[in-house]
Amino acid sequence: MVILQKQVCKRRRALGWEEAKLERFDGKCKWSGRKEDRLVGCSMQGIRPPILNGPMHPRPLVALLDGRDCTVEMPVLKDVATVAFCDAQSTQEIHEKVLNEAVGALMYHTITLSRDDLDKFKSLRIIVRIGSGFDNVDIKAAAELGIAVCNVPSSSVEETADTALCLILNLYRRVTWMHQALREGTRASSVEQIREVAGGAARIRGETLGIIGLGRVGQAVALRAKAFGFNVIFYDPYLPDGVERSLGLQRMTTLQDLLIHSDCVSLHCSLNEHNHHLINDFTIKQMRQGAFLVNTARGGLVDEKALAQALKEGRIRGAALDVHETEPFSFSQGPLKDAPNLICTPHTSWYSEQASVEAREEAAKEVRRAITGRIPDSLKNCVNKEYLKTAPQWPSMDPSTVHPELNGAGAYRFSSNLVGVTAGGLMGTGAAMEGIVAGTLPMAHGVAPVSRPPHTPSPSQPSKAETDRDIPADQ
Repeated sequence: MVILQKQVCKRRRALGWEEAKLERFDGKCKWSGRKEDRLVGCSMQGIRPPILNGPMHPRPLVALLDGRDCTVEMPVLKDVATVAFCDAQSTQEIHEKVLNEAVGALMYHTITLSRDDLDKFKSLRIIVRIGSGFDNVDIKAAAELGIAVCNVPSSSVEETADTALCLILNLYRRVTWMHQALREGTRASSVEQIREVAGGAARIRGETLGIIGLGRVGQAVALRAKAFGFNVIFYDPYLPDGVERSLGLQRMTTLQDLLIHSDCVSLHCSLNEHNHHLINDFTIKQMRQGAFLVNTARGGLVDEKALAQALKEGRIRGAALDVHETEPFSFSQGPLKDAPNLICTPHTSWYSEQASVEAREEAAKEVRRAITGRIPDSLKNCVNKEYLKTAPQWPSMDPSTVHPELNGAGAYRFSSNLVGVTAGGLMGTGAAMEGIVAGTLPMAHGVAPVSRPPHTPSPSQPSKAETDRDIPADQ
């Protein structure tokens, strides 16, 4: 093995290549090496140099837009794609090669893709949101450009539900404030002192929890809350009749009915143009005096200025927010900076080590399905499938036309100063086949390159009737 590695290194030097390293430069993803900047490919073991004669084996480019760790995604995609990372906060920071050649994009919630942003990508065919929420992607504009948008809706259901219930219990039992009082030196030895420190703590059994949006997370919260003695009611106009009977819950026919009857309101719905600031000054006045509010869904659902005023006036007894209108959230600015009886966490209700790995693996698998199958038929969680099918150019696509970058049939190649990196590097017999993935099979795909004429502006969010109800505060 040592001899083989020495032979490989000797061959690399003969070809004029040096070991590359990963770096960030001017907000763009690049290789750094001896001669020229090179696009970053994810690997821990080595580089794959070009073939001396002839083109590189066709390999589509997949980019992680707003992250820099693709160690989970690489094993899933290494035999069908070259994976790059950008670590960008906007498309202005994305390398030109990614904008021109990437056919797949993976993304978290820290970057936004509007129509103008999507127009910058010249070869993009699929975007996968690593998480469940997709309000940071204009899915209708993506469909009009022939781009499928997918999400991973199930990986963080338990984590988000557990966090929501934790915040609810915290509001009722006031654990955070008791801890803070002790840290500040408050003594609670006598009954009177205990009453003062624990003032506001309430019994849970018999209280009514109102859930807005009974999707995956909403249902998980409802089942957990029942075990603590809550009476659970919900409002969700999109669920079919009878769901409430199967779960043993009470259904409210209007949002107003739910707000009037709830001692605590927990939000578990997606964000779209119809429900922005769902909780505002008007709806807060419809809530019970002294009710609690919990939001682990999307920050834009709550008008924070109205909430801050309600907390100061005591109309809302306490609130717990994991998501905020402006993120990353800071107590030093914004309307909530001096609001009392408020718990805030930094959009982390979705996170656990297990959930993070599962979401990343599933996102990579979705990209793989796009590469090896047909868009959108082979996709598991395509959120703009209906838009794709009704997009003006979709019916005119010739299904027999093969996408050169997705099935390896065309002359997809990197320029001479760019290399794709795979986890296998140049080990074993692969050294005799540099630049070629051994055993790769032809992959048929039904999406042809799409011309992108100018379009009229479209809403940046999905319509009300086509949203996913259970968007937890994911990544």
